[in-house]
Amino acid sequence: MRRRLVAFVCFGTVSALTGARADEIAWKHYTAQFSAFREKHAFADAEKAALAAIQEAKDSGRDADLATSWNNLATLYYDVGRYPEAEKLYQEALGLRSKLTPTGYPEDQKERNNLALLYLKTGRLQEAETLLTQALQIGEKAGYQLDVAESLNDLTEVYRIRGRYAEAESANRRAVAIWESNLGQEDPKTAIGWNNLGALLTTQGHYAEAEPALRRALEINEKILGTEHTATGSSLCNLAELSFRQGRYEEAETLGNRALAIKEKALGPNHPDVATSLNNVAMVLRARHRYAEAEPMFERALRIREAVLGPRHADTAVSQNNLADLYRMENRYEEAEPLYRRALSTSEEVFGPDTSRVAICLNNLAELLRPKRRYDEAIAMLRRATAIWERTSERDDSLLATGLNNLSQIYVSQDQFAEAEPLAERALAIWERLLGPDQPKTAIGLVNLAMIYHAQHRYAAAEPLYRRGLAILTKDPEEQSSTITLTMINLAEAYRAQGHNSDAEALYERLIPIQEKTAGPDNPALASSLNILADLYRQEDRFDRAEPLYRRSLAIMEQHQPAEGPALVRILKTFAGMLRRMKRKSEALALEAQAKAISQGQTLVTTPSR
Repeated sequence: MRRRLVAFVCFGTVSALTGARADEIAWKHYTAQFSAFREKHAFADAEKAALAAIQEAKDSGRDADLATSWNNLATLYYDVGRYPEAEKLYQEALGLRSKLTPTGYPEDQKERNNLALLYLKTGRLQEAETLLTQALQIGEKAGYQLDVAESLNDLTEVYRIRGRYAEAESANRRAVAIWESNLGQEDPKTAIGWNNLGALLTTQGHYAEAEPALRRALEINEKILGTEHTATGSSLCNLAELSFRQGRYEEAETLGNRALAIKEKALGPNHPDVATSLNNVAMVLRARHRYAEAEPMFERALRIREAVLGPRHADTAVSQNNLADLYRMENRYEEAEPLYRRALSTSEEVFGPDTSRVAICLNNLAELLRPKRRYDEAIAMLRRATAIWERTSERDDSLLATGLNNLSQIYVSQDQFAEAEPLAERALAIWERLLGPDQPKTAIGLVNLAMIYHAQHRYAAAEPLYRRGLAILTKDPEEQSSTITLTMINLAEAYRAQGHNSDAEALYERLIPIQEKTAGPDNPALASSLNILADLYRQEDRFDRAEPLYRRSLAIMEQHQPAEGPALVRILKTFAGMLRRMKRKSEALALEAQAKAISQGQTLVTTPSR
């Protein structure tokens, strides 16, 4: 389970409108209209009002009002994802303001904040950090506490994306303290602070601390702004991410769908925030193996981001990566690889070569190369990814555990168990510490480590891990994944290897109905389970229970000739031996003759002609 953790966090941002001049009645009227329409997400009406305010300011020659009006229209364009137009207007507003007033006025700080938010949204992190640092210095020097909080809040997101978590948390907590002190504990901006703190803590894997912060933000937003406000949607989005990381998929899907509905209603179908919500819900569907539902959502998210943000944007790279993940899970490797490589290239360009975003891309591309047996490439990528996560000062240990687990599995594929074992043990320890002992990711870690012990014939060590993993995986009565069936088969084999045949029988009796439902009544894997259970009954002289299972197994194997010929011959001979013990010699002879004919037929097929 990869967490494919990078695109699920929806940070709330604060963009402020500068004050209107009371003596300019017409301009003030249009500006008030603009604010009212924008608040109601009536974007077309808000744009008309903003354009009217700009024209009024131009006609009257009021440059200060013109700078404010440009900033306001730019903020609207930012809201709806028209980023090139927004950037031009923000730059014009900041340039005009610098001619009218000395650096250090509130308007100057707000316009720097707003332009920085746009740079942040379009992946230009260094430019965003520079502007926000300038804005913070202006606010602190002038004593504008609320403006200081806005700059700190926005810097939190820059630091988070760049992996500087200690700086991010410090800035965030300062912003929350300022808003609570000046605006109160139930103000929407205070909610933004708690929302962003919860998202930041989630990124670091501090889930127990993250949840109360996120729920507090949601409670404030629903109470003050209502259940359909975009800020409420952002809180729901982040709670969904937290639930997803903790393996609470049903809850994550419900919260994610609520967030998506809010965003689509408020922002329209083609906004980048809608793409984020589509991506988030699709990730939950993918984790629940509902690939047909997830694929159109991933594809729609990618189309929106490519159209609005461009092909070399960080969010576009996330969509490329997540859609590639889905294709890989469906064994559509040729479609997946170019998407993975585009995502990796973009992430290296935007974030730098030694960042967590790049490590995620490396990890996922390595997972594609493993089934293609390109092991050397995959190992090199995973070593680079885990090294990035190891040396990051504020690393995300949940991602490190994923990388360690995946590297371990590649070594397993090559029977290099000495290399695999310590990596798998460390990954499991991290997941148990972060998630607790009863979560799906912990179960995967348990099963993977058990399989390493199993491959080395250390059955007594493998057995309790299999049992723990299976207990977690089967907590949901509807869950019937391939991981469950594989774990049951392996646990039963460990039981048999230790002579615990009654335990193995009970497990196969549970497994066979699951295989009938998931794999179908004619699958060779089902035939194998039927045969093994029949063998267990035969060894206990329970011939009446063994016989119908042997016959069902043979009927399935005969449908898959010649591929299943050797297995079919073995079952025929074993069943014939049992019939001889039952004094049914003529039936046994017929089966033995059938086995001999199949063996001779295979010899004729495989022996070159002379």
